[in-house]
Amino acid sequence: MFLISKALLFLPEGFEETEALVPTDILRRAEVDVTTVSIGSGTLVTGSHAITVTADCAFDAVRDPMAYDMLILPGGPGHKRYPEHAALCELLRAFHAQGKHLAAICAAPTVLAGLGILDGKKAVCYPGMEKALGKAVYIDAPVVRDGHVTTAKWAGAAIAFGVALAEILAGAEKAAQVAQSFGAI
Repeated sequence: MFLISKALLFLPEGFEETEALVPTDILRRAEVDVTTVSIGSGTLVTGSHAITVTADCAFDAVRDPMAYDMLILPGGPGHKRYPEHAALCELLRAFHAQGKHLAAICAAPTVLAGLGILDGKKAVCYPGMEKALGKAVYIDAPVVRDGHVTTAKWAGAAIAFGVALAEILAGAEKAAQVAQSFGAI
């Protein structure tokens, strides 16, 4: 029996909507407590395809982020905003140092690589960005998990990514139930 797990999913301006909303939906269906977090000045965040969403809270409103089980970074052009947010980068490093779960999809794995988190780990990213993975070992697959780090290729892998994260946070049985409800298995 799994306890309710908690995850933070970060939303910079220009995030890829599918890569953020599909995993959030899947995780919530798996009964994971997912909090969407704006890393901008307010809670309204516009994605890369002009879809504006309301984040659950702004970054500064997250109380005790180390109490969460996973941090999730969607990609899209907004991935360039992650390294500009010093407190988020510090949090990512702290999670990594403690072996806590980190997840990134599309262009966002390059952010983890830039922080040295992917050094020596297997990972995937958006095609054409492989060099930005630095010292990671590139694996051409929809989703790659290496220890406490899970990466995914692109928006087309959003369902598989969400299911993989659900398996980590809610268990294989719950993840399979959610995947089946989506027709993913």
